[in-house]
Amino acid sequence: MGHHGRATVLWSMLLQVRSLCSTTANAIARYARSGQLGHARKVFDETPLPLRTISSWNTMVAAYFEARQPREALFLFQRMPHRNTVSWNGLISGHIKNGMLLEARRVFDAMPDRNVVSWTSMVRGYVRNGHVAEAERLFWQMPDKNVVSWTVMLGGLLQEARIEDARKLFDMMPEKDVVAVTNMIGGYCEEGRLDEARELFDQMPRRNVVTWTTMVSGYARNGRVDVARKLFEVMPERNDVSWTAMLMGYTHSGRMREASKLFDMIPVKLVVDCNEMIMGFGLAGEVDKSRRVFEEMKDRDDGTWSALIKVYERKGYELEALGLFRRMQIEGVALNFPSLISVLSVCASLASLDHGRQVHAQLVRSEFDQDLYVASVLITMYVKCGDLVRAKRVFDRFPLKDVVMWNSMITGYSQHGLGDEALNVFYNMGSSGVPPDDVTFIGVLSACSYSGKVKEGLELFESMKCKYQVEPGIEHYACLVDLLGRAGQVNDAMKLVQKMPMEPDAIVWGALLGACRTHMNLDLAEISVDKLAQLEPKNAGPLVLLSNMYASRGRWKDVEVLRKKMKSRSFMKLPGCSWIEVEKKVHMFTGGDSKGHPEQPIIMKMLEKLGGLLREAGYCPDGSFVLHDVDEEEKTLSLGYHSEKLAVAYGILKVPKGMQIRVMKNLRVCGDCHSAIKLIAKVTGREIILRDANRFHHFKDGYCSCKDYW
Repeated sequence: MGHHGRATVLWSMLLQVRSLCSTTANAIARYARSGQLGHARKVFDETPLPLRTISSWNTMVAAYFEARQPREALFLFQRMPHRNTVSWNGLISGHIKNGMLLEARRVFDAMPDRNVVSWTSMVRGYVRNGHVAEAERLFWQMPDKNVVSWTVMLGGLLQEARIEDARKLFDMMPEKDVVAVTNMIGGYCEEGRLDEARELFDQMPRRNVVTWTTMVSGYARNGRVDVARKLFEVMPERNDVSWTAMLMGYTHSGRMREASKLFDMIPVKLVVDCNEMIMGFGLAGEVDKSRRVFEEMKDRDDGTWSALIKVYERKGYELEALGLFRRMQIEGVALNFPSLISVLSVCASLASLDHGRQVHAQLVRSEFDQDLYVASVLITMYVKCGDLVRAKRVFDRFPLKDVVMWNSMITGYSQHGLGDEALNVFYNMGSSGVPPDDVTFIGVLSACSYSGKVKEGLELFESMKCKYQVEPGIEHYACLVDLLGRAGQVNDAMKLVQKMPMEPDAIVWGALLGACRTHMNLDLAEISVDKLAQLEPKNAGPLVLLSNMYASRGRWKDVEVLRKKMKSRSFMKLPGCSWIEVEKKVHMFTGGDSKGHPEQPIIMKMLEKLGGLLREAGYCPDGSFVLHDVDEEEKTLSLGYHSEKLAVAYGILKVPKGMQIRVMKNLRVCGDCHSAIKLIAKVTGREIILRDANRFHHFKDGYCSCKDYW
């Protein structure tokens, strides 16, 4: 074979080797891209060492970094017989992807040769990890910069809302591509500087769909929804993000009619669009429409479930929220943080202790219970469920507590009428170095009011401004009026109302009226009712309470005048109801009877039995509560069928002996029911906890924890 023939054979062999190397490298890359790391490694290992290209090595190293196996990636990198700049750059970006910024910098410093990609990768790493100042230092050391380098640095400055520095850098850029200008527009929109954003937008010779969407979103997020819609209509093309941005503009501004029309026009409705509609309809009070969107969705994410649960929680559909929570668990949907917090709030509202414990267990398993905010919500939930022991247990777990946690515990003791305990927590709060805020003082002043600690309450009020630099607000004055009024110092309470530095609101006059009712001060009651009629003209409660006071004094002509006045107006009436949780199911009762309950016959029999036991114990119904304040209970057929009595009767039937009976009421418990439940607790030997609109009452052995001071 001649020289020419041997050369031809060698060239043919070389082409075959190159082809084999290329095929092998392509196979490794294909497997690596599809996440089949084992197959990629098998092909790599079966390739003879001389046939492994640098590209194959680089692909395998990158694949291990992508699979979050940085040790294996580094081990392979160290075995590479030859490395190029791409190899080193891959090592930098791989470390950055795995959150190993220090290691990335060590690699960067050790590189024999760096190119613009090396520098840009390192700058991007610092920006992504929030070290913008370090990124800036490195950026200005770069020997060469390309448009990507400038754009990455610009993004870092915008990330820190350094809008003026970003604009200076933007003006210095030798070349501004669409990405850089779009980022600058987004930065201006984020700061609400829409005119400057629009000026840049209008100057652009070429815009892409992201640019258009950024500008539309900027207008929508800043409340200029109509301008956003005009721009949206003239977009040359739209993507999913464009539709979502416009939809969110409508939902966030409460314009649900337009949102609904746009939603119907969206060619492909994403889960995020449906979630927006669920929240938008819900917050607008159209809860049925929220549920309809939810049920029509083919795919849901955890945000979908938490959105509808939040809607139910915020709009007072507590039972529906619990039902949806149970459905989540049955369908195996992972419980996320927002839904757990919403359900906890529902548990607190309904005093659903069993569900609350269950959610607490989920929070522990998810390790969310270490969060101070979560701890505060848990404390509030246990407090409202009447379980102060567990509330204190959560409170004591945290050596460092924020003001919200301290407030939750103080408010908890206050609601249970435990003034000494509330004051102890308040003083311990000061010792721990956490300054009290306005909420703290509402809690501790209420605690003094509920437990009759007039001296302590007055001293705390006086110390607010001079010692703690907390300016007393109208809520604090209302607490003080309540404190004096409950203690029988009704005239002093009136003097305080007259001397207040701000105009008294309905809460202040309501507190004074309550004191007048307790201590039968008709003169001041009439003044309070007149003031409340001006502030809340549709609220019938004050008039009914005054009517009751007239009736108890035998002033029937005055009663008749008030009744005529009430008939001539359309008053807002809050229906009274009570509820009890038995075996994780909430049972609701309204005043009058239990006809709506499936076990109505046995409830009525138990009421009759309790009535006999009470009569034997000397109980005599207080007829003055038949004409009862609707803010405490709607007028009912008789005192024996008040909703709290129905709930207590059901609890005695269903809650095992030895366990506390926990009843909740949406309004203030009436005096007759309070007296009756004290005796029921005594004759049945049961402990009954009643939470009304104001506070907790713990009934045991014929006594109440409030000591009849409520």
